Amino acid sequence: MDADLTVALTFVSCLTLSYLVGSIPWAYAIVRLTTAEDITKHGTGNVGAMNVRRTTGSWLWFTVAMVADALKGLLPVAIAKWLALGTLLHPVGVAMQSGQLDRHSMALIPMAAVAGAVLGHNYSLWMAVVLRRPFRRTGKGLATGAGSLLAYDWRYFAAVLVVGLLTIAITRYMMAGQVAASAALPASALLLHSPDWPFALAMGALVYTAHHKRFVGLLRGEEPKLYVHDRSGPRG
Repeated sequence: MDADLTVALTFVSCLTLSYLVGSIPWAYAIVRLTTAEDITKHGTGNVGAMNVRRTTGSWLWFTVAMVADALKGLLPVAIAKWLALGTLLHPVGVAMQSGQLDRHSMALIPMAAVAGAVLGHNYSLWMAVVLRRPFRRTGKGLATGAGSLLAYDWRYFAAVLVVGLLTIAITRYMMAGQVAASAALPASALLLHSPDWPFALAMGALVYTAHHKRFVGLLRGEEPKLYVHDRSGPRG
């Protein structure tokens, strides 16, 4: 089989399988099993870890949901990266710069896994079936995106984590930290002169888009500080 065709088929397979894994609504399942509630009717309405906290009032179940969502990103990307590079140690951008990849097109395989996992979390196929509402945004992709970045490039993961947490600590607004984290991804790629910066920019934009509505609300003074309690803040 032609090498380019093999890469293309692998790309499509990784994108599709990662999307299906990313679509698994762990937060929805956790809340259903522990409280019999529908998580989409509480808090922001998102199927994510923080909304598990808002719905259940439990930091334990928040942690379980956070880890489960992170693994949805980490595992598909780790497998895709191994297929493309044959190692999990080197960041994809470094492999592109060093010539470790035979062709830069091979870098598209782990990129496809990152994009698929985040898109799956943000627009879950399984939740579309459960709610009978296709194309509804179901999450914001932070935990799943973080897990993906940890496998894809630990430097990006560190930058996003540090910037996000520092911003929350300084401003006391979770939304500010989340938006700062999405901006930190392309910024770190540019500072590192990594050749995959267009991909980092696209993923940062994808995550920001999910936060745009409430970020505008933050600028208008409508976002509560440390929004962790049900019914205490805006939807979206």
